Amino acid sequence: MGARSITRQQALAWRLRRQHLRDGAADATEVVRTLAAVSVFGSDADLAVRRRLAEPGEPGEVERALAEGRLVRTFSFRGSVQVMAPETAGTYLALRAAGRQWARASWVEHYRLSPEDWPDLRALVRGVVAEGPVPPQAVADALVGHPRFGHLAKEFAEENTTLMKPLAWQGDVVLGPRLSGPLLLQSPTVAPAWAGIPDLDEAGHRAVVDYLGAYGPAGPEHLEYWLGGGLSAGRSRLARWWTELQDRLVEVDVDGQPRWLLAEHEAELGDVRPEPHVVLLPGKDDWVMGPGTKDAWVVPPDQRSAMTRGANPVVVDGVVAGTWRADADGVDVTCPLAGVVRDAAVAEAARLGRLLGRELSLRTP
Repeated sequence: MGARSITRQQALAWRLRRQHLRDGAADATEVVRTLAAVSVFGSDADLAVRRRLAEPGEPGEVERALAEGRLVRTFSFRGSVQVMAPETAGTYLALRAAGRQWARASWVEHYRLSPEDWPDLRALVRGVVAEGPVPPQAVADALVGHPRFGHLAKEFAEENTTLMKPLAWQGDVVLGPRLSGPLLLQSPTVAPAWAGIPDLDEAGHRAVVDYLGAYGPAGPEHLEYWLGGGLSAGRSRLARWWTELQDRLVEVDVDGQPRWLLAEHEAELGDVRPEPHVVLLPGKDDWVMGPGTKDAWVVPPDQRSAMTRGANPVVVDGVVAGTWRADADGVDVTCPLAGVVRDAAVAEAARLGRLLGRELSLRTP
């Protein structure tokens, strides 16, 4: 029996539901856990998350979730800072740490820190941040005069994030709960659901399953973009993990293109009936960044430059149709909209207004 045939519209309609853009999630943790990670650089993490909630509440939900330990914020993908769910954050940190950058000769020489030194340094840092959130200066103060690590006090005093990142990747620190302001460090154990750093192969299998659950149907090239381009897992590991999970995957034919998803979702995907749908999302949203701006399913070639720059996408039936910008009383979109699509866009502009705390009308070319 051949692969099930579906349309691209079905695939994207299903993905919209999986990412809570049709039916909202119960809370911020559920949203972030589904998406794997939400960037706080070049995007509006709070708007991205609250747009996906059934009851979006007041602005600042992401910071409230961070302060309450329902989310954590740390260094992870593509050199950026991400918000992640504490129960799954370790999965992506394990992949990020797989390259062991701190063991490279250039690192060892520059920081005068051998791979064998790291366990003791990590233990020292964990002791300091256990009282956190604290500024990096607190770590510097603890290092002053230390017989092995005293020379690193200057690096922490100067807030050298290059040195701090491996501590985050190995699960020793996360960042403070404020999305802006001074750099602060704290223990990931402030989050009750923090699950630690799993075995690398276990993490790899989880990451593949989670990706296809949120961003499928997809191909190995999309997985490589998401987990290879931004982390340190390596192409050969990704290929092996994909192969090892073949009994859980099923191929589908999407308008003549082979794509894969979890077998448990095949029937659900086949039953989807697309309906006109418009979403106004912040720039660099995971809807775009998950598959990547090269994926013409979501980002047509004429919209790629705007998406790469971080413009706010107008997503019509799952596809970027233009961009939007809000002012005091309205939302300007760059694409013409008509009929039921315009009606959906008017409703979405009103929803955006509620998210931003003011009434907004839709303005089209």
